[in-house]
Amino acid sequence: MTSSRTAETRAEVAAKSNDEVEAEYYDWNRWAFPKQLPPVSDWTTWLLLGGRGSGKTRAGAEWVRTLAARRIGPIALVGETMTEAISIMVRGESGILSVHPDVDRPVLKGNRLIWPNGVEAAIMSASDPERFRGPQFAAAWCDEVAKWPHGEEAWDMLQFGLRLGDRPQQLATTTPRPSRLIKRLLSDPQTAVTHIRTDENRAQLAPGFLEAVVARYRGSVLGRQELDGELIEDMPDALWQRSMFRRFEGGEIDRIIVAVDPPVTGTAKSDACGIVVAGRVGDGVVVLEDRTIKPAAPLTWAYRAVAAYQAHGADAIVVEVNQGGDLVQQVITQVDATVPVRAVRANRGKWLRAEPVAALYGRGLVSHVEGLTALEDEMCAFGSDGKSEGHSPDRVDALVWAVTELMLNEMHPRVRGL
Repeated sequence: MTSSRTAETRAEVAAKSNDEVEAEYYDWNRWAFPKQLPPVSDWTTWLLLGGRGSGKTRAGAEWVRTLAARRIGPIALVGETMTEAISIMVRGESGILSVHPDVDRPVLKGNRLIWPNGVEAAIMSASDPERFRGPQFAAAWCDEVAKWPHGEEAWDMLQFGLRLGDRPQQLATTTPRPSRLIKRLLSDPQTAVTHIRTDENRAQLAPGFLEAVVARYRGSVLGRQELDGELIEDMPDALWQRSMFRRFEGGEIDRIIVAVDPPVTGTAKSDACGIVVAGRVGDGVVVLEDRTIKPAAPLTWAYRAVAAYQAHGADAIVVEVNQGGDLVQQVITQVDATVPVRAVRANRGKWLRAEPVAALYGRGLVSHVEGLTALEDEMCAFGSDGKSEGHSPDRVDALVWAVTELMLNEMHPRVRGL
């Protein structure tokens, strides 16, 4: 049955002209599955939450193609960075350039796309929200919005520019994370939400990917988020819950620490080097930056830690020396011998060391600046086995050393009762 259908299809194709074949090839309504098409409801924002490889980038590129064909513009194309916007949204295998036939394909000129009919799109980075001041748009495609480091600020600035045409609309495609922006969009009555699982796009995926990756992670918390496109709030047995994260509201910082959790080795397969900057403010602590790096050869992470020390005007670098002993301190001294280094050694397991720090979060004594998504994700995935989704919690380890140094080692008055 299959072979006869194939022969029939080939015969039908052979009977068509090149123009007819090309028209069918680029007919998105013919190939798309329903969730890749815009909702029929009245919406301002279409939030497309999809797993890895679920076809959300193709859906975004085709939506932009439809807008351009209808002469709706200018269009904002916003990625987490300029590099990602151009390499994925524009030049990617499922990007805008790939979904157009030659006659309609736009031309990339610097940070602009220009269609043959005159419609233009501006390629922008969400990492620089100030860039949204001034330009005006009739539509926007925003990719991986859950990863944007200043998500709400960038989104808000974009909204001020969406003021052209009869009905400005925007599409946000992303693998979900429980960021404040995603939660806000989900609660907005003008948002139409679509969920796409990776499995739903299996026809376009390599069998090896489905067998190896999907089978491995299916049913896990990470798999539900990265493959099924689910918004995972919290792990029930995790030390940290997202409701425990407070945003820093300002205040004088009187002591700053850079904490380092170095890997055993510095190869590509080794763990990351956790580097977290925190400061003491008033009765508590503010986490200022996450500079974790991988791969992390000794001199590489040492230069990065010293750069953080200098950038924040820190008082010292706290570094775990369980793996490497004196050599760990020496590599920092090799970069800058003037930096004060305090060596710490872990005598208890990761979970036991983290418990009193999590208790400080529970009491509202620790706040975060914006943009610490990767750190917060790892904290909320940190389980009783001392790992985050099966991996070493390098960011968490560095955080624990920083907060411990600032609040627990010195027996701050607010924590003596812990």
